Amino acid sequence: MLMKKFINDPANLTRELLAGYEIAYGNKIRVASEKIVCRVKPKAPGKVRLVTLGGAGHEPALSGFVGEGMLDYSVVGDIFAAPGAPKVFEALKMADSPAGTLFVILNHAGDVLNGNLALQMAERQKLKIRKTLTHEDIAPGADSPAENRRGLVGCIPLFKVAGAAAEAGQPLEQVHAIAERFNANMATLAVALRGASHPATGGMIFDLPDDQMEIGMGQHGEGGTGAQKIMSAEDTARVMAERLVKAVKAKAGDYLLVVLNGAGATTLMELYIVMTGVKRYLDSQGIRLARAVVDELLTVQEMAGFQMMMAKMDAELLRLWDAPCDTPYLTVR
Repeated sequence: MLMKKFINDPANLTRELLAGYEIAYGNKIRVASEKIVCRVKPKAPGKVRLVTLGGAGHEPALSGFVGEGMLDYSVVGDIFAAPGAPKVFEALKMADSPAGTLFVILNHAGDVLNGNLALQMAERQKLKIRKTLTHEDIAPGADSPAENRRGLVGCIPLFKVAGAAAEAGQPLEQVHAIAERFNANMATLAVALRGASHPATGGMIFDLPDDQMEIGMGQHGEGGTGAQKIMSAEDTARVMAERLVKAVKAKAGDYLLVVLNGAGATTLMELYIVMTGVKRYLDSQGIRLARAVVDELLTVQEMAGFQMMMAKMDAELLRLWDAPCDTPYLTVR
């Protein structure tokens, strides 16, 4: 199928995108080994490292958040595919230090399989590692088993708070505890208007009629709660925010971090309008919008739609969120 994308040989997509990424941000990251992205300036000795893995095609995630105050290593798979366990294990060995490693896995079948296989290899080498599995998608139901809930854009703020704790020199047990607390405090819900094509094949991942949207659809076209007529920005914001507030058990007086993550083809204009609706809803409930982000952090090629993430924040999590970081796609000074 003919694709309207600026690519060369589809077989070389991941290698070429990482080469361009290194050219653009070589002052912050480098490709340490084929498909392993790491910091140019390594973290000081004695500090916990953060490692993650995931398929390409979601740029800037995940490698866009490698750098000071966030990730130390990102292992990149082919388009929408997890990297193999040997390559992940290679990154875990690179990250190995007496301080240990926090290994963050998003709950998708391939990532979990290869991540767990790499962990088994690391255990045989007696590497010091703690794992956090993100599973904040509430489309299957906020109370559904963790294994049924996908990891979505919530991984990015989790990298931020855990990475800040690691950069501050906190021990592995504390960095892991912070990651797990944030993981338990967050929820994400996605909405799609139009599908994306797979850049290696040209095939559509999924499709929706022009007058319909689907709340809960996953970033690879996994089913949501069913197609419905398109709603206004205000109604969409309210419906999604209601579910997320309930999922994180927020009540009047609580502080929330809200992230609106564009999926690739939704304009910032639209996202800002949705954020206005989110703020109005939170105000009506007496819930405080402590921090807000509107951006493209984890995309799905040209998918139209967005992911809305909410996390209940305490004083420590807010301090870690505000701590300095310097990565290609998130810098705080």
